[in-house]
Amino acid sequence: MYYDLRAVEFVNTGYAFGVAGLVTGSLWAKYTWGAWWSMDPIQNGSLITFLLYLAYAILRNAITDIERRARIGAVYNIIAFFVMIPLIWIIPRVASSLHPGKGGNPGFGTYDLDNEMRLIFYPAVIGFLLLGLWMANLKFRYRKLKEHTNYINEK
Repeated sequence: MYYDLRAVEFVNTGYAFGVAGLVTGSLWAKYTWGAWWSMDPIQNGSLITFLLYLAYAILRNAITDIERRARIGAVYNIIAFFVMIPLIWIIPRVASSLHPGKGGNPGFGTYDLDNEMRLIFYPAVIGFLLLGLWMANLKFRYRKLKEHTNYINEK
């Protein structure tokens, strides 16, 4: 049960980052490429990944038995993760893309990101990662307290 709740809260936190990424990416695409959605492999992979994890929430809410929900949710989560790897990492590197690193070239090379930008970009990535971990941990602790309170009130 502990790991199931952790997984749920990490996925829930991922929804916030997923929506933020899709919205800001669409704004950036409109400014850079002139269209809100360009059918770019990275855009499509991000949307499909978001929808995969949205299906995870729907699947979990459809199952009433707690242990069965946890087991099926865990299996689905593992499968979704392994589906996400080609969608986000492999296909954009192989297919032609509007993003930096298109056509099999690794992104964030000297041409894409100079040393001054690296001083901003990499700490920002670490900061957002730590923010996500903190958010998920807070949500997990809140859910545990809520369940504990419900358990006490039922007795």
